Amino acid sequence: MSATIYDIAKEAGVSIATVSRVFNNSEAVSQKTREKILNIAEKKGYHPKAFAQGLARRNSKLIMAIVPIISNYFFMEVLAGIQDKLAEFDYDLNIYNIKSNVALSKQIEHVIRKGMGDGYLLISLHQQEIFWETLKRYEVPIVLMDEYYHNFDSVSVDSIGGAYTATQHFIKAGCKRIAMISARPEAKPSHDRILGFKKAHFDSHINLDESLIVTGDDLERDGFTVKAGYEAMIKLINMKPQPDACFCTSDIQALGALKAMKDHQFYLPLIGFDDLQISEYLGLSTMHQPMYDMGVLAIDKLMNRLQNRSLPVSHTIFSPELILRESAKEVIEN
Repeated sequence: MSATIYDIAKEAGVSIATVSRVFNNSEAVSQKTREKILNIAEKKGYHPKAFAQGLARRNSKLIMAIVPIISNYFFMEVLAGIQDKLAEFDYDLNIYNIKSNVALSKQIEHVIRKGMGDGYLLISLHQQEIFWETLKRYEVPIVLMDEYYHNFDSVSVDSIGGAYTATQHFIKAGCKRIAMISARPEAKPSHDRILGFKKAHFDSHINLDESLIVTGDDLERDGFTVKAGYEAMIKLINMKPQPDACFCTSDIQALGALKAMKDHQFYLPLIGFDDLQISEYLGLSTMHQPMYDMGVLAIDKLMNRLQNRSLPVSHTIFSPELILRESAKEVIEN
């Protein structure tokens, strides 16, 4: 049960009217009393925009999608599924773009705290468990996408299994020095794909040279960028001995890797992860994840949660599929 304005007033030893004046930024309250009330509210997880004004929020008919950056290719493809499914309901979509130069947790909490929507889609926002636990106290409908936390509904893909399948494909083709272009290891997709990459080596009794797992120098957006992929591939090209295949944590990094190979007249069999629309036209082999379907399902979960807050938490994990194209043609021929 969340705290109420009555609980705040009782603990602060003031009237409900005084608490209300504080939350409405009235000047008719001393600074000492204001700080006392706000500190109690923070401790109890009470936020007037999200709770006391809940009735107004329920009438807003607005879903907030919070994303790290709108130009994120993964998000753009998920968005198609979100919009198409949301059209079946009497709700509008608002997109909140998180700034990369400001702490993600503070920005996410700011949106939730202000009660900007009836429900929230949190997309590719990779945080520590302690933050998700903090967010739970707001008691608002939230669905995580491309992320997992046991107390929130979620839609994700089996990153461990996908990386395992891609790596096993190279191993079965006879590759011995398989490289991996990774992103920031703390990011959940990157962390899980490293686990899958390592497990494939372990199960095949192949000693893994850890130096073959590389990242770009620029880790903006956790390293899920074209630039990071380009920089990482340059490191592999300059490595002695060179690798004989490469798995990329994402298609967007793989695009940079392909450009680096072209610039240096170098070829390395390559498999990415995502299956962005552009990947087909560039002949990029990849692990396909059903991004459109993920967007559709996320809205389904959120609408169900809005209608019934007491539903059991639901997690859906999609299994990615290996799509072979020209970028791994030499391996295919083997």
